[in-house]
Amino acid sequence: MRIDAHQHYWITSRTDYGWLQPSLGRLYADYLPEQLKPLLVRHSIEQTIIVQAAPTIDETKFLLQIADRESTVAGVVGWLDMESDTFEPDLVLMRKHPKFIGIRPMIQDLPSNWIIKPKVLKHFKLLESEQFPVDLQANPRHLPYIVEMLKYTPNLRAVIDHLAKPPIESGELEPWKSFIEQIAAYPNTMCKLSGMVPEQLDAPWSRESILPFAQCVIRSFGIQRVMFGSDWPVCLFAATYDEVIGLFEYCLGTNWSEDEKAAVFGNNAIQFYKLKTE
Repeated sequence: MRIDAHQHYWITSRTDYGWLQPSLGRLYADYLPEQLKPLLVRHSIEQTIIVQAAPTIDETKFLLQIADRESTVAGVVGWLDMESDTFEPDLVLMRKHPKFIGIRPMIQDLPSNWIIKPKVLKHFKLLESEQFPVDLQANPRHLPYIVEMLKYTPNLRAVIDHLAKPPIESGELEPWKSFIEQIAAYPNTMCKLSGMVPEQLDAPWSRESILPFAQCVIRSFGIQRVMFGSDWPVCLFAATYDEVIGLFEYCLGTNWSEDEKAAVFGNNAIQFYKLKTE
């Protein structure tokens, strides 16, 4: 089964995104399954994982409502407040929905050291004990703190989104590369080969400039711990869905076996998120 392990749905009439403004051009529009499904069919992708785009439980419930009626949705990575005293009962309640498969704190918008705040660490420890998946929406500034957090939660089931947004434009691998290698040393961590194109309208990019960063992730985590994600519709800042697929396949190269391609195009996501497949 081919799975897009990272995409979003939203409607502009909702008021909890914050970041979704008219200044974002083509991104400031409604993006729902009827727009994505023809692209999935074109690339033989059977299911997707919707990832939260707003730091509210209400948005997570909105995504779960889509999942209830849309057969192409394998699951939802939602949001919960990891600083809340009610985090544990909130998690128990949300997990009653069979398609609530993970959480993502929006650390991209938070101070770097938020990750190691005592209450947040306590809740990462809970997620570790439950082996419940967490997406880490990291930038390079977060990586040393993620390393510190993993020392406390070495068995946390965690995936780094978007390669942690390395400095592709400058081409500087360090210190990003060293931190990625430290994170990959923890066997329950994974990384999404997603969000590799720029998040600026019509910004230039090239496969050749992205390739060294993707190869570093693949070498560090190994074939069984990386997964494909389109980051649609955020990718539309600078690339079409077709171009994102082409970029991913270019980064894989030509020497991969069919089993290895099946792993990164779906099986790894099934394993990480504990998806039920028929």
